[in-house]
Amino acid sequence: MKILMVAIPNQHFFRWVAQLEESGFDVFWFDITDSGQKTEQISWVNQIKKWKLKWDFPLRTTLKQKVPSVYKLTQYINETNSNTAFFKTVNKIQPDIIQCFEMKLAGLPILETLNKFKNIPLVYSSWGSDLFYFKELGTPKEKVNAFLSRVNYLITDCKRDQYIARENGFKNTLLGVFPGNGGIDLGINSIVLPKERKCIIIKGYQFDVGEAIQVLKAIEVLPEQIKKNYTFIIYSADKEIKAFISNSKYLNNVKFKILERHIKVPNQELITLMSKSIIHIGNNLSDGMPNTMLEAMSQGCFPIQSNPGNATAEIIKDGFNGYLINNPYDFESISKFIISTLNNEDLINNAMQYNIQFIKDHYNRNVLKSEIVNLYKSIILN
Repeated sequence: MKILMVAIPNQHFFRWVAQLEESGFDVFWFDITDSGQKTEQISWVNQIKKWKLKWDFPLRTTLKQKVPSVYKLTQYINETNSNTAFFKTVNKIQPDIIQCFEMKLAGLPILETLNKFKNIPLVYSSWGSDLFYFKELGTPKEKVNAFLSRVNYLITDCKRDQYIARENGFKNTLLGVFPGNGGIDLGINSIVLPKERKCIIIKGYQFDVGEAIQVLKAIEVLPEQIKKNYTFIIYSADKEIKAFISNSKYLNNVKFKILERHIKVPNQELITLMSKSIIHIGNNLSDGMPNTMLEAMSQGCFPIQSNPGNATAEIIKDGFNGYLINNPYDFESISKFIISTLNNEDLINNAMQYNIQFIKDHYNRNVLKSEIVNLYKSIILN
């Protein structure tokens, strides 16, 4: 079986594809961005790159940086349209299945070609803000409807997006709800007892749909004893986060460990940091089921998480195994959640036990692997 996947270079995509390495499938990846060299993380996949430029002329990068207006003119002549390149790819490979990971970036740019090959089943994996926030992201509703009407099979990372897809033209087969990265690795670290955890870990997205600055505002108004006793780890931190911390007179003496967004942190390193943290905080205007929250829960972190469209509420029972941020701009509530968590030993202990078992029962990567492989087999059988 040949599976042709279309996606941007993304860790969630790489980890999903890794589930298929020993499946016996021939897997191809059309890098819709045509960025960079071959990705060693999935070196066994047939990677389709270097399709965009007709001529990689000398000093091209310099021209792009120094004189972008002139470089833009060369693009009309020197760059191959994604539909043209993908049409050639499909003709050459003759895949049994095409799968698009994300709609706006991976699906819509090649919709014209997808409509020319309606005999090939199309699987669409919806991620995060893809469906929930499409209007705010500037995707016209008619384009969403057109894309969903072409989709034969849908995979989402939360139940919320199944309903949104139905409301916007999807009428075919739901394959189920799966984490966007294919599942959570269990048993990577031994579980550290809550009393030994002296860190609070925070997702640092601010650009686009993130609101990590509201978390920093929440830290500003925390009692001094908490600010003194804990180290705040901020991963995937946007430049706005570093600037806010530098300019805040209330955060001068707070201990921060900042991992910038443009520097790729190995997944194992991030999970190890989670295993040493008592709380994980994620605050966004839009999201699906956050993979990082699931990973943090597997390591015993108490989750304080935004809840766009009630997606997070599908697994977080507010005040039981986590806290739901229902207004991502309400930093005072976030601060109160932090204080309430740290002051309630029973809450932390009970949530830790519940969440670790919940992830084992529902998001175990080893268990999901066979289910994911069987999804593709079922499509061919149908």
